[in-house]
Amino acid sequence: MTEPIGRIRVEFRYIRPRIWRCVDVPLSATLPELHEIIQVAFGWNDTHLFEFKDGWRSYCVPDPEGDTEWEFGDARSVRIESLVGDGPAKFTYIYDFGDYWQHNVHVGKRRTGHAEVDYPTFVDGARRCPPEDVGGAEGYQEFLEAVLDPTHARHRERTEWYESVHSEQFDLDDVDVPLIRNGIARIAAKRRERMHRRRGR
Repeated sequence: MTEPIGRIRVEFRYIRPRIWRCVDVPLSATLPELHEIIQVAFGWNDTHLFEFKDGWRSYCVPDPEGDTEWEFGDARSVRIESLVGDGPAKFTYIYDFGDYWQHNVHVGKRRTGHAEVDYPTFVDGARRCPPEDVGGAEGYQEFLEAVLDPTHARHRERTEWYESVHSEQFDLDDVDVPLIRNGIARIAAKRRERMHRRRGR
């Protein structure tokens, strides 16, 4: 089955060297589905709240115990295509309101996907995602300085902290493509199953 897709590039704001991912995504996907795709593409743990911002409009999943006076749109009712039209377009993805990670989301021109491909599909990326709860962009830069410099006063402390959480050494340039491809493929398989169930009704 063919469907409209867009090549989506997601890049961290305020981080150098640049960290980014490209994924081909069905434009019919909802914003929570895009959130899941971004989480898998970067290796986030999906343990915090998220928000999408399109100009002055803000979308998230309402918290039943949250502040009811905060004005926002329900992300569950918004599809990517409603934000981008024929594309290209740009909006913002925010993850973790404590660390407040901001990402630029660029959606390329709408095109028709290949009938034999299950979307989304991972395309490319650069550099490892920052660890969760590292303290936002400023905390991450301090983390990098420590782990990349063996003579840094906090090198051992920050290295051991990372390895205790991730069970591996920190490698700035390792995107871990196989892990991302497998995660995105699982999302695509779940989506394919949902679409088959709908057509079978």
